[in-house]
Amino acid sequence: MAQFDEEKPKKQLDELHKTEEEELVQVLAQSKYNLPYVNLGSIGVDNEALRVISEEDSRKLNIAPFKLSGKTILIALRSPSPDLMKNLTDEMEGKNLTPTFYMASMASLQKVWDRYQELSMAESSKVGGLEISGTVLQETAGKIKQMQDVEKLVSEVLKEKAMHKISRILEIILAGAIAIKASDIHIEAEEARSRLRFRLDGVLQDVMFFGGDIYKLLNSRLKLLSGMKLTSRTAQDGRFSIAIGEEEISIRSSMIPGAYGESIVMRILDPKSIQVKLEDMGIEPELFKIIEQEIKKPNGMILETGPTGSGKTTTLYAFMRRIYSPEIKIITIEDPIEYHLPGVTQTQTDSKKGYTFLEGLRSALRQDPDVVMVGEIRDAETAKIAVESALTGHLVFSTLHTNNAAGVIPRLIDLDVNPKILVSALSLSIAQRLVRKLCQFCKKETAPTESQAKTIKMIMDGIKAEGKDLKKYGVDPEAPIKLFTAPGCEKCNMTGYKGRLGIFEAIKTDEAIEKIMPQNPSEREIKRIAAKQGTLSMRQDGVVKMLTGITSYDEVQSVVDLLEE
Repeated sequence: MAQFDEEKPKKQLDELHKTEEEELVQVLAQSKYNLPYVNLGSIGVDNEALRVISEEDSRKLNIAPFKLSGKTILIALRSPSPDLMKNLTDEMEGKNLTPTFYMASMASLQKVWDRYQELSMAESSKVGGLEISGTVLQETAGKIKQMQDVEKLVSEVLKEKAMHKISRILEIILAGAIAIKASDIHIEAEEARSRLRFRLDGVLQDVMFFGGDIYKLLNSRLKLLSGMKLTSRTAQDGRFSIAIGEEEISIRSSMIPGAYGESIVMRILDPKSIQVKLEDMGIEPELFKIIEQEIKKPNGMILETGPTGSGKTTTLYAFMRRIYSPEIKIITIEDPIEYHLPGVTQTQTDSKKGYTFLEGLRSALRQDPDVVMVGEIRDAETAKIAVESALTGHLVFSTLHTNNAAGVIPRLIDLDVNPKILVSALSLSIAQRLVRKLCQFCKKETAPTESQAKTIKMIMDGIKAEGKDLKKYGVDPEAPIKLFTAPGCEKCNMTGYKGRLGIFEAIKTDEAIEKIMPQNPSEREIKRIAAKQGTLSMRQDGVVKMLTGITSYDEVQSVVDLLEE
């Protein structure tokens, strides 16, 4: 005799009721309450959002906080009413937060309420269980003064039998990188172990090694946090954010497959690191005056050149912050937007949707901007439109890949820009590199080698021959040559360096440059004429910075050819 399964139709009926409820809530949200609908069954819930509203209040009011991003909190409501939304808005504003309301079903709310149980378990072990807790990160960062502290704290956690061991290790790694101002975190799988490295002032430093089992768990946790596919073994990119106090720090993560596992890189996008004032970038006084004049003009084109990682974006952001006022409209086209600038309209390219630098520039010009920043000029069409924009009353900032400032004009001509038009459009070409600053706590004087002294003297003679006064830069040309090095101390994580600054050169489009531009001049010709403009070349700027004890000979030599004519 056939058995009748009573459970099966009951389950089907429950599923039908749930579907009907979701459909009804969706209709009511749009037609009656004019609120967006959300199904929380398919959306991740932030532990940080749950900390804002207690479980007791959430259940009592039939609400569910599910996402906290910077100062915006997303809250789902079962029965929206003007009084409820007003009271919640007042309460959130009292916590310096702005609420955004959604309408959701009871099943959605229940999913969020269930997460409060996980939150209490995470709190009991004093770490954020499934999410990265900004509060815990802040506390951890306070215990980290140097790189060795990261290894010490991770080793302590590895000895424990804590429930959320991997979350805690990840928190220590992130807190350590933020505390010592690292720009990137690298986790690399090797044959017998895994390596953790931080990029500090542009140079990778080993932090510690750990076993493959820890690496695998960290890999999975980071994929979950970054919204990547867990099972995929192809290259993937993701992103997640951490709110630390008043600031939101974004982490851009990238994974590529390797021989023994995936190579993981996390780029820390700390808003503080981009907020460098123009005065603190290392621009020499004569050039600083020229840059200030040019960025305040109503039109023209200023181009930054240099390799990847030479600080071009930071410099352009400093320009925009310097000139920003509520009276002008600034639009940027970037790939990607790494840092958000208040008062600036920032857009991100998306090649899949056809929004390239070219399309972005065309669209931006229809928005009545005063200033446009194009992340990079890569093709002839973008170059031509950028030049035309500079001629039609816009100030255009962009970057170009050339080795030096003199390479800008030949490169633009190579991109089919008419040199006769370029004369009126291009205001300033700037090239830069980044060098590490010597640690002020362990820096000491040293005598140059014979070869170093010969190279420095040759460059100093060149500065003098061009009619530039070294004394204006704090260098006595008659004094014996002194260099500086730093052996390393606790303050600089035993590296000998702390922080970075730029070495610059710039060529202004003056009358002499204008005369030769239509003749498609070579870099050498442009350099020869630009030498009379009174500003230092990159290698001259580098020598001034090493003689005044800001950086070392080796640092300058690593980014600039000191023997170049």
